[in-house]
This record gives sequence, C-alpha cells and structure tokens, in this order.
Amino acid sequence: MTDYTPVTLQQATIYFSDLDRCEEYMRRIRWGDGAPSCPRCGAKGVRIGEIKTRRMLKCRDCKKQFSSRVGTVFESSKIGLDKWFLAVWLIANCKNGISSYELARDVGVEQKTAWFMIHRIRAAMEVSGDKFDGTNEADTTYVGGKSANMHKSRREKIIKGRGAVGKAIVQAVLQRGEVSQARADVVGTDDAAKLIPAICGHVQHGATVYTDAAAAYSALPITHSHDSVDHARRYVAGHVHINGCENFFSLLKRTLGGTYIAVAPFHLFRYCSEQVFRFNHRITNDFMRFEKTLSQIAGKRLTYRVLTGQDDAGFMGIK
Repeated sequence: MTDYTPVTLQQATIYFSDLDRCEEYMRRIRWGDGAPSCPRCGAKGVRIGEIKTRRMLKCRDCKKQFSSRVGTVFESSKIGLDKWFLAVWLIANCKNGISSYELARDVGVEQKTAWFMIHRIRAAMEVSGDKFDGTNEADTTYVGGKSANMHKSRREKIIKGRGAVGKAIVQAVLQRGEVSQARADVVGTDDAAKLIPAICGHVQHGATVYTDAAAAYSALPITHSHDSVDHARRYVAGHVHINGCENFFSLLKRTLGGTYIAVAPFHLFRYCSEQVFRFNHRITNDFMRFEKTLSQIAGKRLTYRVLTGQDDAGFMGIK
C-alpha cells in the first residue's frame, strides 16, 4: 500500500473503489504491519494462507477460513468494503450527521441496510477512555418532541408534569482544555442517584466540576471540588459556567432535530456516541476521523437482532 491518503470525499470514493485495495487497507487496520492471526487457534505468520479470488484467509493449522472482518462491526456483512468505507467517511465527517435515506442513495443500498450500517458505525464510535481531570463541566438536557406536536391524549399526560416529563435525559460531562473533550450518557432520571455516579464514572476523584444549581448536585462536594452557577440569576460567574456543555448540547440537538428527526429513546445513546466522537475530534481532518473510526471497529460487533430488540443484550442504553 502506498502512503497516499485521500483528503476529500471525491478522492476517498475513487481511492476505495478498488476492492483489493480496500482489503489490503482493512488488514492493515486489523493487524498493522504484522501478519494476520487465526481467530480460532491464534496461528499466524506462514501458517496463514490466502485465497486471493475470494479475498479470504485460511489457517493451515485448524483449516478455518476467515476474513479481515471477523470480530469487527463489519462481520457477516455482504456489503463490500468499498461501500462500508464510504459510509464510515460520511458518518465521521458530516457535521450534522447523515440520514439512512441519504446514505442509501449515496452508497447504493436499501434504506433499511443503510440504517443498520449507520448504527454499526456508531457502535464503533463508542469509546471509554481515562477519567477526566482538571476543570470539568456537567449538565443535563432533555430530548423529545414538542408537546404541541403530540397527540391530544399524550399531550394531556405531559402537561400534568414538568416540561421534561416523557422526554429522554442526556447528561454530558466536558473536560476543559485547549481542545475540550466530552462524554455523554442517557440517564433514566435527573436525580442524584443517577447524575452523581455518572459524573464519578467520567471524572477523577477530587477534580473540579462546575454545574448549574440543580439540587441533584448537592452531594457532589463529597467526591469532587464543586461550584455552581444559578441560571435564574446569571449564566457566568468568573470561571464558573457550563457553557461548554451547552455548546455540546446545541450540536447534538441540531443533528437530532435537523437530520434524524425521530429517534427512538432506546437508540439515543448511539446518536450521542456519534456526536461525542465528532466533537472530540473536531480539529482533525476528514481522513484522520475516518481512520480513527476504523481503528475502533474491532470487538464491537452489533447484530440486527440486538439492534432491533429481539435480543436484549446491548439494546438499552439508559443507565
């Protein structure tokens, strides 16, 4: 493989139109410069043969045939890598996201197939890293339709409670820095029993956390250095504000309200993962975001049965 890297969508489309080149690139993503290894017995090196006509590999020890897709989000897919790579490029780099209908037209597949592809790529975008340190912000937002657009029977239930009744709750934690980094979780409720453990899961003990004046954060000083700003009086008090989280939420809601329109609550956590990925890698170029997504595809297989709730494992994203 040459050192050439595509910069634009047009260049990426041309470059990855060759399936042999795609296969070579996929193997480099999986195994780097090392030899492929058998997923069954672990054999590698000269013990692995190649079936070039089918772009497959074969272990000479256990006789198992396997492909570079095994153990990745691409496993068992009949879609060619040329279409998969184009889909990854589009999802990783479209600022406001891309709908399954648009992706279906762009890569030449059915809408249902495109929807499945997008969710598998979102699964690859999910990442858990080291806990945040330094100065951080935490805030929640509510995702759901406007009551004015709801059926009368549903609207009557909503107006009996707060404006958040019937909506999904997303909590974001943002680490300030030269390039701020974010994490987001879909939480079941906005009380201390849910919000504080989520913050503790993302922020190191003793680090600084700024929030609004919600009562749910009253116990946060036990584990972290905490200060808050009361939005009923002001939005910024020196360094104490949560404008970074508000910025992240505005980007998230732009994709949900402008591109995806209707998002099922049980899939919301993957849409959050997509936006977190693009937010955290916003200063890199298109190719770097594309390659970063591909570097995370291993060990994250998502089946259609799990995605559609026919199998419970990995279905619900609410914590």
